[in-house]
Amino acid sequence: MFKKIICLLVFLSVIAAKASFLLVPMDESTQQNHLKAYGITFWCLEKNYKASWLLNYRGGSFLLPDAMEIRKECQIRGVSFEIISDAEQVSISNEIASPSQNMESVVLEKAPKIAVYTPKGKQPWDDAVTLVLTFAEIPFTPIYDEEVLSDQLLLYDWLHLHHEDFTGQYGKFYGAYKNVPWYIEQKKEAESLATKLGYSKVSHEKGAVVKKIRDFVIGGGFMFAMCSATDSFDISLAADGVDICEAMFDGDPSEGNYQAKMNYGSSFAFKDFTLERRPEQYEFSDIDMTSKRRVPMEKDYFTLMEFSAKWDPIPSMLCQNHTQLVKGFMGQTTAFDASLIKSNVLLMGTCELNGEARYIHGQKGKGMFTFYGGHDPEDFQHQVGDAPTVLDLHANSPGYRLILNNVLFPAARKKKLKT
Repeated sequence: MFKKIICLLVFLSVIAAKASFLLVPMDESTQQNHLKAYGITFWCLEKNYKASWLLNYRGGSFLLPDAMEIRKECQIRGVSFEIISDAEQVSISNEIASPSQNMESVVLEKAPKIAVYTPKGKQPWDDAVTLVLTFAEIPFTPIYDEEVLSDQLLLYDWLHLHHEDFTGQYGKFYGAYKNVPWYIEQKKEAESLATKLGYSKVSHEKGAVVKKIRDFVIGGGFMFAMCSATDSFDISLAADGVDICEAMFDGDPSEGNYQAKMNYGSSFAFKDFTLERRPEQYEFSDIDMTSKRRVPMEKDYFTLMEFSAKWDPIPSMLCQNHTQLVKGFMGQTTAFDASLIKSNVLLMGTCELNGEARYIHGQKGKGMFTFYGGHDPEDFQHQVGDAPTVLDLHANSPGYRLILNNVLFPAARKKKLKT
């Protein structure tokens, strides 16, 4: 009889300790591949598994159900995971729910449909977002002007803007590359596409694209942009109906006194900026801090802001990381002059040493946008023609994690932003 009781107790203890959850830790010391961990979570959502994002718990960990196919997928992709029991899950939930802890558990409901705005014949230098989406094995659809102007954005939840020039000035590459074959061909292709779509100028066609993207955000879409797509997007909105292009870009002179005609009320993030008039200057406006920076490479870091996970889960999600100090990196638009950012826009990553913002977020209508300065988080000063970054060497990159935070957060059950 005694042996039977012992066996029953052992059996019950085994049942009680039965694993019901997989914890995908995102702290610095435990997770061997932070970037692919996002891909695993996205994969689970696509397969209709339940998932939770544990904000500020061990670097923003993910809680998944314990299923053999999830375990195998983690092993195949090299993602660290821990098998936890119901009792351990309850203990973690209680810790997160405690009012003394700046933590929150956010339910992830559905994998967002992702589009990347990128030219079909783009040059071989890399775009950080397409690079990390591919590495994390998160599916996306490339789209460009034809798709945007035919209202195909309605098919997607999240849109990334490739390093585009929405002003019609061809990236302001004129000064250095006007006689280079790729620049000549790029200009020719852009003019041909504008004509095909019924526009007399590339600037007019890009302006129409920008307004479609604006409407996508206002209607409830999520937009993410990096580098020159950030400030050139806002400049295009503010310059709607005003010719700011010189003759080498569109065949006729710019409009007289066009600076005074900027409508800052139309832009998403920036105000009171002054445009760069010189066509040979590799710059759009004084929004960008690149030429004003005096930060040596070894000291170039920015700090992520800390938000209340329970009260402001959206910026908390966007700032999840295993470190608050992120290595800086340059681009055509490296960072944003903090004095030119609208007061209703959140500064999420800043370099106080230089008075600049690197990472900002705002709401427009029913949707949201995030602007991230710089070209490639693991390439300090990326040059035209440089080889793409090999993400296998940077699988734990804090800078790339910020991109993937933006990819995943539209899956979250929505709570009202209170900041």
